[in-house]
Amino acid sequence: MNEYKYWLGLSLVPEIGTRRAQTLLQAFGSARAAWAASESDLRGAGLEKTPLANLIHARTRLDLDAEMVRIERAGASLLTLDNDAYPALLKLLPDAPLVLYVRGTFTKSDSRALAIVGTRKATRYGLDAAAKFANQLAQAGVTIISGLAHGIDAAAHQAALQAGGRTLAVLGSGLDEIYPREHRALAESITQHGALISEFPLGAKPEARHFPRRNRVISGLSLGVLVVEAPEKSGALITASAALEHGREVFAVPGSIFSHASTGTNRLIQDGAMLVMDPRDILDALNMAHELVNTRLTTKKITDDLDVTEMEHALLQLLSTEPMHIDDLVRQLQRPVAEISSTLTLLELRGLVNMVGAMQYTLAT
Repeated sequence: MNEYKYWLGLSLVPEIGTRRAQTLLQAFGSARAAWAASESDLRGAGLEKTPLANLIHARTRLDLDAEMVRIERAGASLLTLDNDAYPALLKLLPDAPLVLYVRGTFTKSDSRALAIVGTRKATRYGLDAAAKFANQLAQAGVTIISGLAHGIDAAAHQAALQAGGRTLAVLGSGLDEIYPREHRALAESITQHGALISEFPLGAKPEARHFPRRNRVISGLSLGVLVVEAPEKSGALITASAALEHGREVFAVPGSIFSHASTGTNRLIQDGAMLVMDPRDILDALNMAHELVNTRLTTKKITDDLDVTEMEHALLQLLSTEPMHIDDLVRQLQRPVAEISSTLTLLELRGLVNMVGAMQYTLAT
């Protein structure tokens, strides 16, 4: 618990962020040691001028013990990136939040989760579609994730609760700043059957710049994202874009070509998102996605536990149980074929990859 407050401290320093924090953790061995390090040692660890000045200033300004008491009094808990309870799917993101503020609980079943997102100005069709998918998927044991907003988000949360399922709400504000305020009762219900989650500290207001970051967490917690109804310029499309970047599935409910509320979803389908008309369409895809993500989690554990080079790590991240040709690896990594080939041979000798055909490789299982 003592170490948690130093993780919290690092997370509250402007311009530190996950990547710089991880560099400091590697350099000093713990968040406590990083927090207490001298200015010269921090500079030696590669911390640039502005974040370095911010950290020095934060150490004199912040009372970390008081901040931890404040979190406890808010009925919340803190999850750090190194905690086993931190959601495994989210941990796969290279910029996963350093800390999460949580009211409620995570369970192992939340690894089988779908985000349902869409416009705040939903039509009756959109609300009914969101409720249908959320209700039936929640009954099938899928955790429903959304952002507590008006419209599609609220419809998805409410339907999951009515089905007796689990639902997680990711906020673009601190946990003590429920937005919109009309959803405070809904938020309280969610804490009893899931969790409220935020990467923003207590007191943080629901500023517009927070919501793209909120959307990335919604995607990161999910095996896939279902966009129910969204116009061309919608935050839901940012979530769908994040899902593609994270290697997650993107689904879309088709809408009328005459409806402004469906222009974004119809465009997603045109661009390759999976058109869905029934929850069963999603269940099959989620089962496959769950297997793929489990493979990626296994790969991450391998690379974390073993001494691998940067190139070996990159190859292990790209490979899965599906065969991949060496030409595709060369194209994605932009490295010479000889370097890729020799690294694959070394990985094969270590029992980490298999060659399953003519220049086709998979992760060893």
